[in-house]
Amino acid sequence: MQSRCLLLGLALLAGCLVDLPSAIAQREDAQRPNIVLIYIDDLGYGDLGVYGCQDIPTPHIDRLAAEGVRLTASHITNPPCCPSRCSLIMGQYAQRFGKYGMSRGLPIPEDRPTLARLLTDSGYSTGQIGKWDIGTRQQGPLQVGFTQVARTPPKASRPLGAANGKSKAKQKAEAQSKYFCLNEAGETVWLTDYDGDRMLEFIEQHREEPFFLYWSPEAVHSPSTEVPARLMDRTTAAGQRRRLAGNIVAVDDQIGKLLACLERLQLREKTLVVFSSDNGANGGEGGSSAPFTGGKGAGTQNEGWVRVPTILSRPGMLPQGTEYHGLVSNFDFYSTIAAHAGLQIPEHCDGVDLVPFLTSRSSETAHEYLFWLNNETGDAERRHLIAVRWRHWRLYRKYAADPWQLFNLQEDPAEDRNLAAERPELVQQLSDAHAAWAATLVPEGKIPQLPAGPPAVPSGHGWLQAE
Repeated sequence: MQSRCLLLGLALLAGCLVDLPSAIAQREDAQRPNIVLIYIDDLGYGDLGVYGCQDIPTPHIDRLAAEGVRLTASHITNPPCCPSRCSLIMGQYAQRFGKYGMSRGLPIPEDRPTLARLLTDSGYSTGQIGKWDIGTRQQGPLQVGFTQVARTPPKASRPLGAANGKSKAKQKAEAQSKYFCLNEAGETVWLTDYDGDRMLEFIEQHREEPFFLYWSPEAVHSPSTEVPARLMDRTTAAGQRRRLAGNIVAVDDQIGKLLACLERLQLREKTLVVFSSDNGANGGEGGSSAPFTGGKGAGTQNEGWVRVPTILSRPGMLPQGTEYHGLVSNFDFYSTIAAHAGLQIPEHCDGVDLVPFLTSRSSETAHEYLFWLNNETGDAERRHLIAVRWRHWRLYRKYAADPWQLFNLQEDPAEDRNLAAERPELVQQLSDAHAAWAATLVPEGKIPQLPAGPPAVPSGHGWLQAE
C-alpha cells in the first residue's frame, strides 16, 4: 500500500514538474505589458487641445495626456513620411542605412531587427494597421516581423461634393476616394473609423496575451477635401483649416474607442500607449505648428517641420498630467518599448529608454544633441536640411555651402532673430558636433530596381497572418 501511494505521489509530482514551465510562461505573459503605438500622418504641434489648440476639440487625446506625459521637445530626425517611418521601425537615424531623404523604395537593413521582429521573437503578438511606406515592396509588415496585418479596405467612389471645384478631367482621374472605403458589408464608411474598429478587433483577439499594435492611419494627410460635415461641424475652425479639423476629430474619436476598449477589458493600466506624428503640420491644409513656424511643404527648414506632438501614457507606471521638456526623437520609441517589454535594447539603436526621464528617475536629459542631414541626391530641394539641436538652441542651414543660422527657440520660437554673428563660439560647438556625428554615417543608399509586384499590404478585408 505504501509503495502504491509513493508511486502515485511521484506521478503527481512529475505531472506538476511537466506543467511548471507552462505555468511560469503563463505568469510571465500575464505580467508583460501591452504596447499600442499610434503614428499620425502630418499632425501639427499646434493642432491638439493639449498643445494649445483652441478650434479643434480633441478630448480623448487630451485625456491620454492627462493620464500620462506630454513631451514638448519631441522631434522627427528623418522627415518626411517614408524616412520618418523607417527610422521609427529601426530605432535609429535612417542615415545609418543610407537614407538621406525620401528615397522611397530603399530597403531597410536586414542585419538588425525591426521593432516588430524584436517583439515577435520575444513572444508578443504583433499587429499593424494602416499606412506602411517602409522599405521596398518586398518588405511589407509580415516580411519584417509582424505576425498579423490588417488588409487595406477597398476604396469607395468619391462622394458627391468632394471634387471641390476641380475640372472634370481631374475628377475622373481621382474617381476613387482617399478616405471613404467599403466595409465587409459593402457599405461606404470613413477610413479612419474603419481603422479604429480594426484596432478593437486586434485587442479583443489578443486580450489574454501580450500584444504590440502599430496603427498608422492615412489621416491627417492631404487632401482633406472629402471630410463630411458631421466631423467639421464639431469644430470652430474656419476656411480650409475646417476640413483638416474634421480629419483630426476623426482621429480623436478612435483614441476614445481605444481607451474605452482597454478599460472594458481591464487592460488600461497594463498598456503603454505611445502617440505621435510622422512630421510637422501641413500649412497648405491649414495645419498649425504654433508657437513654432514652418512645416510640411513650405518652411521645411524651420522647427515646425520636425517638432511633433508626442504623448506617452500608462496609468500606474508613468506620472499623470506631467510634461517632459528634454530633447526626444521618434527613434526613442523603439528603445523605450523594448525596455518596457523587459528586453535588452539592441546595439544598433540610437534611441534611449525614455521611462527613467519621464519618471524623473534620471536627472539627465534623454539626448544632449539631435542631428539632421537631409541632402539626398535628386530629392526635392525644399526638403534639404542640415541642423543641430542642443538645449534650447537650433543651428541650421539648407545646403553645406550656406552660412549657419542660429536661433534661441526658448526666446524666439518663430526663428526671427539669427544669432549666429553674436554667438560664434556656439556656432562652432554645434557645427563641430554635427560634423563628428556625420562622420559616423554610411554613404547614400541606392534604390534597387525591383520587378513589379503586389503592394506590401494587399487590398481586401480581414487580416493576413504570418506563416
